[in-house]
Amino acid sequence: MKIIGFEEHYGLPAIYEAAKKANDPYLEVLETLKKAGHFPNDPKTGFPAGIYDLGEGRIAAMDDAGIDVQILSYATPSAERLEPSLARELTRQANDTLAATISKRPDRFLGFATLPMLDPAAAARELERTVRDLRFVGAMINGHVNGRYLDDKFFWPVFECAEALGVPIYMHIQIPPKPVVDAYYGGFAPEVSAFLSIAGGGWHIDNGVHCLRLILGGVFDRFPALQIIVGHNLEILSWMAWRTDYGFPPNKNGGLKRSIKEYLRQNFYGGLLAGEYVNQEPGAMDESWNLAHQAYLSMANTIGIDRVVFTTDWPYASMKAARQFFDQMPINVNDKEKIAHLNAERLLGLGNRRAAARQAAE
Repeated sequence: MKIIGFEEHYGLPAIYEAAKKANDPYLEVLETLKKAGHFPNDPKTGFPAGIYDLGEGRIAAMDDAGIDVQILSYATPSAERLEPSLARELTRQANDTLAATISKRPDRFLGFATLPMLDPAAAARELERTVRDLRFVGAMINGHVNGRYLDDKFFWPVFECAEALGVPIYMHIQIPPKPVVDAYYGGFAPEVSAFLSIAGGGWHIDNGVHCLRLILGGVFDRFPALQIIVGHNLEILSWMAWRTDYGFPPNKNGGLKRSIKEYLRQNFYGGLLAGEYVNQEPGAMDESWNLAHQAYLSMANTIGIDRVVFTTDWPYASMKAARQFFDQMPINVNDKEKIAHLNAERLLGLGNRRAAARQAAE
């Protein structure tokens, strides 16, 4: 069964160094996690180990886990929050590097663009360039931009461009703004507060609230065909949908045209994930992956099986665990085919892209 992974990350040393100079708050968290031994560290291939690898080492890891295709994307710390002129230069460099990687192994890699979000007009131009010229399949945005959320109309040129191009935006996690981190996640040992503010809770709450802000801010009323992908079993959205539906009925509180549930079912895709981090043995904490399966059921019941895609979150999480969890899930083979590749192929128009590529080559 062909497996296409949607949340598969890479990095570049130049962007890491630029983010370090800009005092990206996530780097402080990474240093705390590194000292606590949460992730393996390899100075040659970055932190976590393997994030700089865009060659045979990555493909070997994919083969070992049974992953056929990775849609490569730039996670935080990224260039998208940097000063606009530097961000434009570094995001273009990252996208060109990614395009060169894909050109070598188009059977194994696809690309999501990274964008200079503090210059929305330039970000829209870069999205158009990467989709039209480099044949990328969408873009990844790492949550809020220095505390400014994307329901702000300042950012809407990017959404307008994505809708016009017919490509999705992957709404990736971001460390919450500092006042939220201090109020919600501080007060513990440094490594505990650091992990609680990100993978232990903060990432997923912040991203879910961000997506609700997009709905309440009218993004999908203005861009009804726009598609947003949300990882980690739809973050908090699947178990909050029932409650927010009551709070924001159509044409009343907030003036929404549809219910929250309808926006989720028409404008959102969710990413299946097992849960193990890259240095954890698959199944060691939960042999049956019961909790991950419950999270999947909540997601699938909220948005529908036709809107669930496969992710591994490598190199932060375990590709092997993701594949093993997926293989043992007690769902029928037709639903597995949808999650593994059919939903991806429909959302991204992969059959159409292959036909266009063949035509261009002739």
